[in-house]
Amino acid sequence: MTKVVCTADGRRLAVEEKGKPGGDPIFLLHGTPGSRVGPSPRGSVLYRLGVRLISFDRPGYGLSDRLVGRSVATVADDVAEIADALGLDRFSVVGRSGGGPHALACAALLPERVIRVAVLVGLAPRAAEGLDWFSGMTESNVTEYTVALTGRSRFADWLAPAARKIRTDPANLIAALYAELPEVDRRMVANPRVRAMLLENYAEALRHSEDGWVDDAIAFCSPWGFDLEDIKAPTLLWHGAKDRFSPVAHSRWLAGRIRTATFKLEPDAAHFGALTVLPDVLPWLVRDARAA
Repeated sequence: MTKVVCTADGRRLAVEEKGKPGGDPIFLLHGTPGSRVGPSPRGSVLYRLGVRLISFDRPGYGLSDRLVGRSVATVADDVAEIADALGLDRFSVVGRSGGGPHALACAALLPERVIRVAVLVGLAPRAAEGLDWFSGMTESNVTEYTVALTGRSRFADWLAPAARKIRTDPANLIAALYAELPEVDRRMVANPRVRAMLLENYAEALRHSEDGWVDDAIAFCSPWGFDLEDIKAPTLLWHGAKDRFSPVAHSRWLAGRIRTATFKLEPDAAHFGALTVLPDVLPWLVRDARAA
C-alpha cells in the first residue's frame, strides 16, 4: 500500500513498505529511472529475514512531487522526514545503481541515524579526481551523461522523446538496453519475474513525466553536496565485474575514499546482478542493530 508523506516544504513523497511490520528498517533507494515499486525481494523473504523494507519515489518520479534543482544530498532530508513520519529513529540504507550516490548522502548527512549503508553497482562523483568517469561505460550512458552536462533544459528536450516511448510501452527501455547488455544480464532480464518487476518499475517511474530522470542525471553530474570522508557508518560497496552501465572502477574509487568501506567484486555478475545479491546484503545491513 502506498503512503504519502508531506515534507516541511509542502511536497508529497510516495512511500511503499514491504516485509515484516516492526522489523529492522531498511530504506531501499531505487535506480535511474526508477520508483518505489522497483525490484525487491518477495514479501515472504523479507518477513523471514525480519526486515521492514521502505522505498519511495524520489522527487519527480511516480507519485512524488518534483523538486527542481535538487542535488544528491537533498535525499537525506527526504529520508529523514519519511523516517520521522514512520516513527523510525535509526535505520540502514541500501542504494542500487542511481540510488547508490543517494544512499551515500544519507550516511554522510545523517550519521546519528544511519546504522549501515550498502551501495550496489553505484556511481562515483563526476568530478572524481583520478577516475576516467566514462571509461568502460556503455555508449548509451556516455551519450546521456554527456548531454546532461550541457544543462537541464537541453537534456530535458533530448530525453523527452525516449521517455514518451517508454511511457507508452516500458518494454522499449529493456529493448533499447538489450544490445548493450552482457550475456549474464541478458539472462537476468529474460527471467519472467525480473522482467515483470522492471516493466512495472519503469512504468511507474515515468507515469507522469521524465522529470525525476532528468533531475537525477543532472544531480549526478553536479557537485553532490556532501563529503565522502564524513561517512562513518560501515559501508559495503558491491559490484559486478562485467557491469558496463556503472563501471566497476567507480566502486573501486569510492572504496579508496570511504574509510569504513568494504569492497566486494563479483567476477561473473554485471549490472542486474544487484537484483539477486540484495537478499544476501539485507542481513549485513541490520547486523549492528540486532547486536545492539
